Amino acid sequence: MSIGNSSAGPVDLSVYLVTDAAQCVAAGRSVAETVSAAVAGGVTAVQIREKHADGSAFLRTVLEVAALLPASVALIVNDRVDVFLAARAAGACVTGVHIGQSDLPPAAVRGLVGDSAVIGLSAATPAQLHAAARDADARVDHVGIGALHATRTKADAPLSLGLDGFARLAALSPLPAVAIGGVTPADLPHLRAAGAAGAAVVSGICAAPDPRAAAAAHARAWAAVTPYEESRS
Repeated sequence: MSIGNSSAGPVDLSVYLVTDAAQCVAAGRSVAETVSAAVAGGVTAVQIREKHADGSAFLRTVLEVAALLPASVALIVNDRVDVFLAARAAGACVTGVHIGQSDLPPAAVRGLVGDSAVIGLSAATPAQLHAAARDADARVDHVGIGALHATRTKADAPLSLGLDGFARLAALSPLPAVAIGGVTPADLPHLRAAGAAGAAVVSGICAAPDPRAAAAAHARAWAAVTPYEESRS
């Protein structure tokens, strides 16, 4: 599903890769090599998440990935608004940022990144979802809801929701919702039928022996729900 509250245009969040550098390295690849293979397999958006890298290293990774992505694939920077701004100043095609509840307030982020950038916000409770939708100054474009299942890729991840829990939360928000946390291809038809705008995948692609094949499996699973079935959910 494509979304676009900002002036950046529609963003396809259907199969949304969130990178994990440690998992990529353990699998014998760089982040950029993993992203390149995953995009060839059908990934529609990429978020660079570097929880332990310094600003310079984070920026290098963003620039390296931006240089290889086709224009149709969104590039999102996790948490670091400064890295997003530096990449944009360097001429990279970066789409926006994804922030959490403990990062800068969304309205402050919007003031920094401008109207053309996409802002994604993590939300795990009804109160957080309502706040994201009501914040007219922030103009949040989409929310990330999780954890769908138990996950080890994020130390502060909330308790797992399960498919039913995700569906209940997603129904509370007028903003497009992306599921994250232990997502597998088997989950994707159910998530799409529940109204998800997409599914964010970390380990399922970054740790896979063949990230292109893993991405293709997720893309096929997302496509398993027809538009008619989706409209009836």
